[in-house]
Amino acid sequence: MRILLDACVPRRLRDSLSGHEVRTAPEMGWGDLDNGALLDAMAGHFDVLVTVDKRLPQQQNIKDRPFGVVVLRAKSNRLSDLLPLVPGLVAALSRLESGVVNEVVG
Repeated sequence: MRILLDACVPRRLRDSLSGHEVRTAPEMGWGDLDNGALLDAMAGHFDVLVTVDKRLPQQQNIKDRPFGVVVLRAKSNRLSDLLPLVPGLVAALSRLESGVVNEVVG
């Protein structure tokens, strides 16, 4: 699966997602794009966006997008707060559907 980590997600989270092709928005040159432009840029390149931006689903229309979104809801976006959510993230990835937002809550 091709996974894009939003700029607000620590890049070291990719170490917990072995078996997937994981890139970060900054690596792609998309670190400064707002949410709408980021979603447009990633279409056709990635299967899922992983973010901690809990407002993204309310601010952007995801249902017509050719990829899914997973929102990680933790105390902060620090790696130590996100690592406990990895099993839930992996489960969300296994049932991923295009145009659907899944939330993983810690």
